[in-house]
Parts: sequence; C-alpha cells; structure tokens
Amino acid sequence: MSDNKQTQTLPDIRQTLVFNAPIQKVWNAVATSEGIGTWFMPNDFQPVEGHEFHLEAGPFGKSPCKVTVIDPPNRLSFNWGKDWTLTFELAEQGDNTEFTLIHGGWSAEGLTEFGQPHDVVRENMNGGWIGMGQKLRAYVEA
Repeated sequence: MSDNKQTQTLPDIRQTLVFNAPIQKVWNAVATSEGIGTWFMPNDFQPVEGHEFHLEAGPFGKSPCKVTVIDPPNRLSFNWGKDWTLTFELAEQGDNTEFTLIHGGWSAEGLTEFGQPHDVVRENMNGGWIGMGQKLRAYVEA
C-alpha cells in the first residue's frame, strides 16, 4: 500500500461561463434529470441530498453518482464514479448567470474504473467540458 503523502493531486478542472439567461433557467438545466440529459448525459438524477443515481455514459455503461450538496439555485455537488466530485455553482448577475463547473478528485496515480490513468482522462475531460459548456449555453440561451 503506498503512503498517502506520495499521492500527487492534480488540479480541479474549473470552467466559468456567463450565460445570457436567468439563474432559475440555468438551475433547471443543471439540477433536473431532464435538463442534465439535454446537455450532458441521460440520467435518473433527483435534486435531493443523498440521492443515488446513474449517468448513462454510453460505451462506459452506467456511472454511479450520489448528490452531496443541493442549494437551489446556487450550488449542486455530486460524487461521480469512485473518485470524482462534480460541482455546479451559479451566481446571479442581473439578467445573466455566472456558471462555474468544478470537476475534482484527480490524482497523478489514479485510474478510472476502466483502468485509464487520471492524468490522461483529465486532459480529455477538460476539453470535453468546453464542448459541454457550449451545449449548455445553447440550451439555456435558446
């Protein structure tokens, strides 16, 4: 068993976008099953702290998740898979909404459930989240 002090943490993925949409519309897009399914993945999410749900990750199958924080309409966090935490933070800016996505739980030695190294997956996800953010923008600004 390796000593925990040797585990090198990789930085969280953080992306902040400002949407031309009211905060409640953005909240509905990121904190309802239907909303999340539109821009991210099909799911059986419910906005209830402690609720266990799955993201339908296509070829990777069902990814287990658990809601850890629900604070409408400003903050939602959930555990994703065995290592990750996903947080959506919303802040009202007049008629706009500042949306910050934080994807944490990365370690240099970590492997996903599918045996992929965290450092490689993190780079892919970082790029992937840019595309997801644009899908979310298109949805909430429509």
